[in-house]
Amino acid sequence: MCGIAGRILAKPGDVGSDLVDLMDAQAHRGSDSTGFAVYGIPRETGYIVRAMGFDRRKLSEDLEDFRLILKDHGADLLEDPTWDHSGARHYSVRMIISDPKDISPWIADADTICTRLEVQSVGRSLEIIKDDGDAKTVGEKHHVRGMIGTHGLGHARLATESAVRPNASHPFWARPFPDVAIVHNGQITDYYSWRNRLQRKGYRFLTENDSELIAVWVSDQMRQGKTLQQALTHSISEIDGVFTFMIADIDGIGFAKDRFAMKPLVTVQTDGEFAAATEEQALRRIYPQGAPIINYDGPALTGIWGYGNRRVAA
Repeated sequence: MCGIAGRILAKPGDVGSDLVDLMDAQAHRGSDSTGFAVYGIPRETGYIVRAMGFDRRKLSEDLEDFRLILKDHGADLLEDPTWDHSGARHYSVRMIISDPKDISPWIADADTICTRLEVQSVGRSLEIIKDDGDAKTVGEKHHVRGMIGTHGLGHARLATESAVRPNASHPFWARPFPDVAIVHNGQITDYYSWRNRLQRKGYRFLTENDSELIAVWVSDQMRQGKTLQQALTHSISEIDGVFTFMIADIDGIGFAKDRFAMKPLVTVQTDGEFAAATEEQALRRIYPQGAPIINYDGPALTGIWGYGNRRVAA
């Protein structure tokens, strides 16, 4: 089932609050977990790291080992880490780091401790926040409503196959590509064959969730020289299943729908702003005055919505 959403503002503002509203309106589509990918004002240097630890009693030890790995790659913490103070055993931590010499080998080494501390996102702008529970629960726990940014994604998950765990929820980061995240509604039926191919190319997957594949697949296509639009178009014929997904980077949001068009997507585009969701009633939380809805109900549709002047919508 699941529900997805995207939001672009005309200028930096309360994008976190809008995403919580969009996902709260779709909580009935899945409240096993909820997640958000928020794009703040980009840093000129350094990266924002969001990570999830699985034993709060070992938080200090986990962070110290993470820092040692950073130092091995020529980087370090620029600020003291911050984390949630809930009673849950798992914890979410936010770090600002200086630039590693090379992102890919650093992430590969950081992933050697992923059973203790798993990197959820890395970006100049991107922050992925996800956890068990519905939009209100996750939004309040992680102060998502107070997050300022330009655009972002949201997801409400009904777990149908892979485990109900906070790190198996959406959005997924396209490791090791900075500032790329996806949300997905549907099922990828050739997930394992594509996963095996990408693993042979050196990519790593940390969950059994088929949606994790999409972010890495699209980014790998772009690494091979395709534009985002070309990669989205290519996904229709190359990825098998029923799906609607949105993929975001620092410049905006793209989407793709499979050849059967079984998973809905509706949008409002007005005054330099944009909102998308699985259900129209979610958009009415943002645009209650009857702004015109565009229903992307056809098969094999793709498109891109850009923030500001960074990208022209396709």
